[in-house]
Amino acid sequence: MKFGYTIVYVPDVAASLAFFEQAFGFARGFLHESGTYGELASGETTLSFAAHELGEMNFPGGHIQAHASAQPLGMEIGLVTDDVHGAHTRALDHGATELSAPQRKPWGQVVSYVRCPDGTLVELCTPIQA
Repeated sequence: MKFGYTIVYVPDVAASLAFFEQAFGFARGFLHESGTYGELASGETTLSFAAHELGEMNFPGGHIQAHASAQPLGMEIGLVTDDVHGAHTRALDHGATELSAPQRKPWGQVVSYVRCPDGTLVELCTPIQA
């Protein structure tokens, strides 16, 4: 078994890709001509976005749309960086909402939390030191 990708269902795939490109510096890997699915070049594991309409096709009982939820969903995307403060500021500058400012945790890691315009919860953190 190998973890291959995460798909985040969003209202506007192109806008989510653009946000992650501008705020976090990822490169666009792929955007389907329909605009309903796209990927970022994010390393070994792919970070993907799909339109809510695909979610409706995949989940006949419906799904919770993160952007419409008052609270962030109980899952996050963790992005590791040596510059949490800078990444946090760039995310806010591009439309993210601050949930927790950068702070040093007792184990030494610097961590912050933002909520992207599409509702995605993102943890920005320094690498964990062994």
